[in-house]
Amino acid sequence: MYSKIHVPLGKASYDIIVGPGLLTELPAYLNKLQASTGYVIVTDSTVADLLGEDLLKMLTDAGFKTGLACFQAGEASKHMDTVVTLARDLVRLGADRQTCLIALGGGVVGDVTGFLASIYMRGIPFIQIPTTLLAQVDSSVGGKTGVDLPEGKNLLGTFNQPCMVLADIGVLGTLPASEIRNGIAEVVKYAAIRDLPLFHLLEQKAQDILALEPDNLIEIVTRSCQNKADVVAADEKESGLRRILNFGHTVGHAIETASNYSIFHGEAISMGMCVAAELSVQKRLLTGDNANRLKGLLKSFGLPVIIPASIATPERLAMLTKSDKKARAGRVHFVLLKDLGETFITADVSDKELCMAIETNAR
Repeated sequence: MYSKIHVPLGKASYDIIVGPGLLTELPAYLNKLQASTGYVIVTDSTVADLLGEDLLKMLTDAGFKTGLACFQAGEASKHMDTVVTLARDLVRLGADRQTCLIALGGGVVGDVTGFLASIYMRGIPFIQIPTTLLAQVDSSVGGKTGVDLPEGKNLLGTFNQPCMVLADIGVLGTLPASEIRNGIAEVVKYAAIRDLPLFHLLEQKAQDILALEPDNLIEIVTRSCQNKADVVAADEKESGLRRILNFGHTVGHAIETASNYSIFHGEAISMGMCVAAELSVQKRLLTGDNANRLKGLLKSFGLPVIIPASIATPERLAMLTKSDKKARAGRVHFVLLKDLGETFITADVSDKELCMAIETNAR
């Protein structure tokens, strides 16, 4: 059983396939796609041991010219030095303009590989095979690529759409529970900003989802991808509607930066969504009951709703939001909630209001 979502972007259109066992069917998909005469799997040190070497052998045995390039796992590797090292690996492997990269891994692998593909020999194709729930429901879809600077996340990057996304839910069983929760935060985000039926599903099926029940996994991955595909198709380069996908991310990214990325992305976004909900309540857009309902859903999945005071002061976090790449004319724009499933974007948030909302959600 699998589902397919089409992302309509003209010549850059592609399909997202969701289901179990898709990795074993990769040779057949590559034959249909006919994207290249040769492939290089790009992965990290963790996934290389779990899946990379086996995938390399499978593709080689199927007659595909295939190489493997690997870098150290973790957000700390998401910088330009890694991109340059991988580019030199591609040269060593004989990659040319007809080579297609295969991003095999989580969000860091996808972001780095997509960025590398966009600049190597002025652009070569790539395929996303996300192996974490976070990457399957969010970062592998939409074409955002990038690396971090010390000043903040993803400050260097491009928009570069993949040829295809294969989301094999079967690989999620290898992940620790913390990684599943990490991805659930983005699923809750889609539910909160535009998909109330998904919100209801998450409330009703939290324990089944945490237990990786296949039908529910396929449902939440498919709905999340469809939500993102709809938004991306309407606003590929984030000039308008796509900004709603940043709900919880402005403060969330500040938390990640302040913690030196010791906090999972999903945990930081969970805390960021709680701050955004508090701002929404302060501005009389969202009822306190619905803000508590959002926090209750996050807590049901074991996600944090309180920012540890040890990470940074409210003033420090507020200052870090100003380096967010989504700021416009020096002003930070916040995605707030009018109601569950309905968003509102505003730059009308003072430092005092932001600090108050952070302090309310800190301990």
